[in-house]
Amino acid sequence: MNKKVEFIDWGLVDYQDAWDKQEVLFNQSVALKIQNRTNNTNLETPNFLVFCEHPHVYTLGKSGHPENLLLNEQGLLEKEATYYKINRGGDITYHGPGQIVGYPILDLDNFFTDIHLYLRTLEEAVILTLNDYGIISGRYPGYTGVWLDADKEKARKICALGVRCSRWVTMHGFAFNVNTDLDYFKNIVPCGIDDKDVTSIQRELGRPVDIEEVKGRLKNHIASLFDMKLI
Repeated sequence: MNKKVEFIDWGLVDYQDAWDKQEVLFNQSVALKIQNRTNNTNLETPNFLVFCEHPHVYTLGKSGHPENLLLNEQGLLEKEATYYKINRGGDITYHGPGQIVGYPILDLDNFFTDIHLYLRTLEEAVILTLNDYGIISGRYPGYTGVWLDADKEKARKICALGVRCSRWVTMHGFAFNVNTDLDYFKNIVPCGIDDKDVTSIQRELGRPVDIEEVKGRLKNHIASLFDMKLI
């Protein structure tokens, strides 16, 4: 099993550009796995952990409901936001500056072939990162993502997850609100949940934090939990 993972930070990148780049890496790994099976070879599949930020954008998963976007085309223009229907799971979410978007493109045959464990492990990395900042978080039964006060009326989501997996190769991933402009979430029904709030590290601490520092902590927690060797 290849546990080496190339870490890449794409910085602020257009959503479509990032999606195209993901597809290239994802398709290469899937093709290699098909080749291994067809030719009875054992060529090593690569793994990538990509972090980035996006300009304002709303994305709708394949099981999502378009009516959960509360803006028309003119509204999107006024918010300087774009909108994409994409091939991950989940409903609608927002990406924007000040948010860590993570795209693990992993061959889970190199780690463990359990998509639910995969999602829970990504959540755990975010939970541990928040704990580093004195923020207690956890899971909301029946929902993916990371939540604060999940069992209370003031439950609020700080990290959303939505992934695609084929032949145990993953793409898409998570969106972790660090210094995010939360007003943009008012233009959607986030993840199709209309009675819960959304939050960020900045909102919880009452001050912005160094997003590069958060990236470093998150990256290390992901590597530790998956037993990755980052390169």
